[in-house]
Parts: sequence; C-alpha cells; structure tokens
Amino acid sequence: MRRFLFVVPPLVGHINPAVGVAAELAARGHEVAWACAHPGLVRQLAGDAAKVFPCAGPIPGTGDGVRPPGLRGPEALRFLWEQFLVPLGEAMAPGVESAVREFRPDVVVTDQQTVAGGLVAERLRVPWATSCTTTAEFTLDDALAGMPRMAAWLEALLDELRCRVGDPSRAVDPRFSPRLVLVFSTPELVGPGARTGERIRYVGPAVGSRPAATDFPWDWLDPDRATVLVTLGTANTDVGARFLGVCLTALRTRADRLQAVIVDPADVLGAHGHDKDVLITSFAPQLPLLERADAVICHAGHNTVCEALWHGVPLVVAPIRDDQPAVAGQVTEAGAGIRVRFGRVTSARLGTAIDSVLHEPGYRAGAERIRASFRAAGGAPAAASHLERLASDTTPREPR
Repeated sequence: MRRFLFVVPPLVGHINPAVGVAAELAARGHEVAWACAHPGLVRQLAGDAAKVFPCAGPIPGTGDGVRPPGLRGPEALRFLWEQFLVPLGEAMAPGVESAVREFRPDVVVTDQQTVAGGLVAERLRVPWATSCTTTAEFTLDDALAGMPRMAAWLEALLDELRCRVGDPSRAVDPRFSPRLVLVFSTPELVGPGARTGERIRYVGPAVGSRPAATDFPWDWLDPDRATVLVTLGTANTDVGARFLGVCLTALRTRADRLQAVIVDPADVLGAHGHDKDVLITSFAPQLPLLERADAVICHAGHNTVCEALWHGVPLVVAPIRDDQPAVAGQVTEAGAGIRVRFGRVTSARLGTAIDSVLHEPGYRAGAERIRASFRAAGGAPAAASHLERLASDTTPREPR
C-alpha cells in the first residue's frame, strides 16, 4: 500500500480528472489524500469521505481574484499568473507542507497550475508527478512560444516564488515534474506537434464516476430529437450573458428538430426551467448527459472538450481566454468541431455551425477518431499504473 497526496487548485475542471485517478488508486488498496484551498469543493467532487488537508489561498471569482471581464490575450494570461496562480501557490505552500509532513505520501501528485505542490515536494525531497489538465503548453507552438518576453516574465515570476516557498538551489519548472507528467489527452488531439519524452505520459481523459444528480428531469429528453448541450464551465459566468443569449436564439429556431440543455449558473438568462424545447438550469450532470448528447457548444475548456470527445460528441467551440484558443485549435485541426468567435458570433452564424456538426458526417467521424484514441490511452487506470511505478521506484523516506 502506498500513499498519494493530490494537490489541486479550487477549480472544478482541474479537480475532476484527478478524482478519477484517485478513485482508481483507492480501489487498488492505496491511501489517497488531498490538499486544496477549497476542501468543500474537493468533497463535492470526490465524495464526502475524501481526506482533505485545508490550505489557504484565493478562491476564483472572489476578492482580488475577480478578473476584469474584458481581459483577453497576454493581459489575461498575466492576470491569471500574477493575481491568482502565484498568490495561490504562495498561500497554499504552508498547508501543502503540513499535509506532506502529516500524511507522509510516497508521491505528491500536483496539478500543473498548483505550483506549490511541486515546489514544496522538491524542497522536502518527496517524489512528485504533474497532473496536466490542459494541453495548451504541450504543442511545439504553445501559447508562449510566440511571446518570448511573456515567457521570460513567467519564468522570473516562478523563480521568485521558488525562492520564497521552495528550494532556491533547484531549477526545475514547477509546472512539470522531472519524473512523471500525466497528460489527460492524446497526441491525436494535441496534434502533430505534441511534445513527447520519457517522462510525458498521454493517458487520455480520466473519466470516473461522480456523485449522481437526482433532480435532473431525464424524462424531459425526447429521443426523437437531437440533444445539444451548452456550457461555459464554472469559471466564465462573468462574461457569458451575450453568448448564452445567442445560443438560446439559435437553438429555439431549430426546435422542430432538436432540443437544448443550457447550463446557466449565474442566471443570466432569467428564470430557470424548461418547456418542450429548451431546458435552462444552473447545473447539469455532464457525464451522463453526454451519453445522450449529439453536439456540445462550449468555451473550449479542456475538461469539457475531452469529456465530449470521450463520448464521440462533436463540438462548436467559442474560446474566451487562457488556454481555450489553443484547445479550440486542437478541436478544429482534429476535424471534431467548428470554432466561432465568442464575442461576435451571431445567432445565424452559430446556427449554421450547429447544423454542420449535427449533419455533416465528417465532424462526427473526427470526434469518433479522438474517442478511439482516448479509450486506447487507458484513462484513470493507466494514470494510476504510472503513479504506482513512480512510487515503486522510490525508496520510502521521511520528508526533510
């Protein structure tokens, strides 16, 4: 029996892939614990019995972490690291260290954006692996490749953080472990420029069971009409009003042949509920709903994209910021969907894109090709096996 400590940010899309891996490790008899700035969110996604070590840190969308809605491109990336991810890493570091000393893990598994995990594990001489829940940085032409000044700025920012919470004598990028990097995708989706190497393991999505939703009106779904799911994830409620309105208009004009589920957690569309054509809800059970969906409209968030393609469902992607343009590019290059402009798309243009992914067989074929690559990659069981091997290759020791 080995111990694995998962260090995750307070972000649903980054916790969910780790949940599947953690469940697989637990099923194999290993002990699993978590460190997070939002313990309640971890227990909501991993189950009430999850062992969570609380950490300090900002919660997205609150206080100084509220990102200006109009921020895009390099300025959005700068805000993400300067105002959220680096403060999160610094604030979480004491809690992560306490978790390591109390739980004594054989391996720390840290999300690529929770750099406290790698920095603390490195300083305490505990082996660590990276959980990569986005692949924007895994293409040879990644988001920073064309911005050398931004890349140098981020490197300096992380070096300064290492001096405060890590080991200043080390020089490893805290986003990526030197021993094992688990990538929850496949080269077939990332594209021909996908980074490779002995430490990089493409395992596909780690799709595991999640707490069941008991109040979703499953009887409402009409098996004789196509089902379209619309979601912008949990971190984009501040900018979604216009786009969701465009989606609603485009979908209602096609109500004779499809039905839609629109996830609206911020209630920007008004009263929630449903008629015979459209269901508007603050939450939808995404995985079981994808088993019945024919198309997905989303922001190109990595988690949503991979879960849709795991089910062979083609997409209309409207990237907003951060890694989303890169992920949207992966979808279109794979032939699994169509990209539209989030801030400018009209209901007519969006409707044409919906019709295309539903009725042009090439998009379904592209999605099915990626689905096959995902299933072959092994998912959570493959990730768990890689972590077991890392633990077995390591001599147990007390944290320094």
